[in-house]
Amino acid sequence: MCPRPRVTSDADILTATQRVVSRLGPNLTLADVAEEAGVSPATLVQRFGSKRGLLLAFAASGTEGLGSEFQRIRAAHRSPLAAIHGVAECVAGMAATPEMLSNSLAFLQMDLFDPEFHKHALIHSLGMQAGIKALLDEAVTEGELQKCDTTRLARAVQAVIGGSLLQWAIDREGKSATRISEDLDALLRPRHCPPRDRRRFPRRKIQRV
Repeated sequence: MCPRPRVTSDADILTATQRVVSRLGPNLTLADVAEEAGVSPATLVQRFGSKRGLLLAFAASGTEGLGSEFQRIRAAHRSPLAAIHGVAECVAGMAATPEMLSNSLAFLQMDLFDPEFHKHALIHSLGMQAGIKALLDEAVTEGELQKCDTTRLARAVQAVIGGSLLQWAIDREGKSATRISEDLDALLRPRHCPPRDRRRFPRRKIQRV
């Protein structure tokens, strides 16, 4: 006999876990996630073993689709630099309120002191840097951005995204996505190449008689 198909997939449960983490932080219970996912706590224990097992699976899931997410964002924007702003907007959407960011930061504490969680956090961070660097490399190739050390610039972009989000939560002025976009402009705009027609046809100096 074939096993009965799972009505609620592991991916659905992990998506529900993300919503609960945003709302409650890592102090959630299996009952909280079970209610959000529409399953029983016993199902979560059967699938993931424990609350820790569930949270580790959630941490690992953050890196699995990172490459495809960068591809999706790039396809939705006209240029690589616009796509970088799209990445920032996506990050801002995961912490749309100071309370949501606070809960994410509480999860970050686990990433920093627990080696198993830190492993996933590091993989995700390096994946973010690689995705941002690829967009910066494309921007240089297309003449949108001046030649530069895109590895270092990618780290700076990543730092601006995270730092701006934290500062916005403290200031609480405007929207988080707007704050990050403005700070990214301050970092990247001085490195923009001039419009192609200007570079191709520089303005002639007027000779005065």
